Amino acid sequence: MDDMQLKFRVLVEQDTDGMFVAECPSLPGCISQGKTRQEAIDNIKDAIQGYLESLKKHNEPIPPSIQEVTVEVDA
Repeated sequence: MDDMQLKFRVLVEQDTDGMFVAECPSLPGCISQGKTRQEAIDNIKDAIQGYLESLKKHNEPIPPSIQEVTVEVDA
């Protein structure tokens, strides 16, 4: 890709076998895993990069980068 930096939300959960599964909801089917949380994150970064390269190759639109805000509320 170009030098443009995009941000995507990634969900990381540990499965019943102890593996960490990472998924990028805005890129359907973009899922990876790892033995550790960090390995899953590193692997999903590679998967996202490949997904974006495929979109670009096929002249498909790239989903917009997210701008996320965290808020705190009283429970």
